[in-house]
Amino acid sequence: MSSILTNTSAMNALATLRGVNKGLEDTQNRISTGKKINSAKDNAAYFSISESMNSDSGMYKSINEGLTLTKNSVSTARLGAESVKDLAQQFVERVSFAQGDAVDHAAVQKELRSIVDQIGTTISQATFNGDSLVDGSANVTVVTGISRASGSFATTSMTFQAVDLSTLQATLSGIDISGGSAAVLTSALTSAQSALSTAIDNATSLGVAEKSLESQQDFLGKLTDKLDTGVGNMVDADMEKEAARLQSYQVQQQLATQSLSIANQGPQNLLSLFR
Repeated sequence: MSSILTNTSAMNALATLRGVNKGLEDTQNRISTGKKINSAKDNAAYFSISESMNSDSGMYKSINEGLTLTKNSVSTARLGAESVKDLAQQFVERVSFAQGDAVDHAAVQKELRSIVDQIGTTISQATFNGDSLVDGSANVTVVTGISRASGSFATTSMTFQAVDLSTLQATLSGIDISGGSAAVLTSALTSAQSALSTAIDNATSLGVAEKSLESQQDFLGKLTDKLDTGVGNMVDADMEKEAARLQSYQVQQQLATQSLSIANQGPQNLLSLFR
């Protein structure tokens, strides 16, 4: 039965054309954005997961930047501690030299005072952006990342100890070998050697802290790359497939348009029956 009021063929062709146009529009959108999931309506589960992972990636990058500042402070402090260690070594060597009888102990004492002054200068300069880790012994805690274990959000951190080079300087400053007695010289050497051991320990602890921060930064960098790759696998469009799909939709669009044109000619053909 043919009708001039209801053109079923045209309706079917139009529905097909609409579907093809919708698919073509989606494909063009994926090609233009490079993503197959642009909003929650595309895939709610993947959208939720990818957004959480993107958030984590952003936080890791920011934390990594913050760790760079902390590492620079620790590196500066470590350099200062190593310089103080070298000066303390010189101090011990001069005190050892002063153990002899035919030594001008007053002259050696002047050298020791000069070394102590150099230690003070080093301590005051071993700062990064106003942050000093060499004139106190407080614990320093720095956030190193985040954790979403068992669905709960938390931060991770590491703690290291600042060093107190000022006390070491005060110890060396209190050493006076001007008297030149055997007891004074022996005591001075013992105290100087103890200060040197402390300086070595301080430089070592800061070196360990700096290495730990570097390792954590390296891990965060790799972790961020993995998160970004995982997000890309979920939401990025396969451009080869999209290119092939685009060509297919373009052909389908042409065929659907021709089908609709043919279907629309149906009522016109009915007029020939009444002539």
